Amino acid sequence: MAEPNDPTAADELRAARTRVEDLRSRLAGTALDRSALETVANAYRSVETVLDRWEERATDWDDFEGYVKFRDDLAETLESVPDDVPEREAFLDADDHVTTGGVSKSLRTDDFDAAREALAPAREYADLRADLESAIEAREEARQRAERRKADLRARIETLDELLELGEADLDAPIERLEGPIRAYNEAIEDAFETFRREASTERLLGFVERAAETPFVEYESPPADLLGYVRTREAGGHPVGTLLEYADYSTSKLSHYVDDVDLLKRRVATNRTYLEGLSADPLSIEWPPEPAESLRFRIEELLGLVGTIAGASTVSTLREVRELTREDDYKRLREAARADAELADEERRKLERGEIEAERSAAREELERLEALLSGR
Repeated sequence: MAEPNDPTAADELRAARTRVEDLRSRLAGTALDRSALETVANAYRSVETVLDRWEERATDWDDFEGYVKFRDDLAETLESVPDDVPEREAFLDADDHVTTGGVSKSLRTDDFDAAREALAPAREYADLRADLESAIEAREEARQRAERRKADLRARIETLDELLELGEADLDAPIERLEGPIRAYNEAIEDAFETFRREASTERLLGFVERAAETPFVEYESPPADLLGYVRTREAGGHPVGTLLEYADYSTSKLSHYVDDVDLLKRRVATNRTYLEGLSADPLSIEWPPEPAESLRFRIEELLGLVGTIAGASTVSTLREVRELTREDDYKRLREAARADAELADEERRKLERGEIEAERSAAREELERLEALLSGR
């Protein structure tokens, strides 16, 4: 991301626009409209191409065929040029320079140079068109860079707003009042889930996950339908998930001693190994720093309906304790202090104390306003 107070993008766009305006003014001074400019420029490029293509052969004394083909090509090209083309005399003069007085004469490189010199008035228009097209393209590229710069500035301002908000937090607030219960709950639910995963049947484990995935604030991925159907209809579903994963690694002959649907188990379990191995307590945990009071309270209400099925009463009690903290008037202050403690780096703290973050935001806002005005044409 570009640093704030870097006006390069705006300067480049202004310069690109000025370049286009200057070239358009030059075109206006020629009394030609854009259509006439295109006509003379295209005619010049066509004749120039013929001269470049045939010069070597047309100036070779031993290559009369090359000269004839050159003359035919040039004549055909000049016939395609409209009679009212600007600088028509330049094309006629160029043709005269590369026309011999008879078959006994040959063209020289000097003749081609003279033809090109005769085309100079038309070439000026061709160069003007090329410059104008290049300038318009450069202007568009500059506009795109300015748009990217604008997006960078908005993102940077948003980041600075967040830093300033964190800087207003009460860093002396007793965040351990939040951290203690949340950490205790997270550790307890992680232990409970690992025990549940290790000891419960796979059918029961996936049934729990399926129910949890239906709640908006608990982010489990629903079990694959084929896997869920398998553990609910086959005897193997009564084994813990660790056992099924181990079975899936057995050879067919070895596994046949444990289950009677060897191929089906391998298809259902082995193909879903990544999903099964990834099941953890993370969706049941509470992040640190915690969410705003209302959203965390909603989430805890959903968790309470799930946690009690795999964890003991003390874990549920700790979760209720966290819920009660969200109802306290002091929760927002404690949460903001926790965010500041977790998210502010030492250097950011020092910049906040010195007022550098506020100064950077002001500069970024000013640049953004100027850039938006420039892009909108104001």
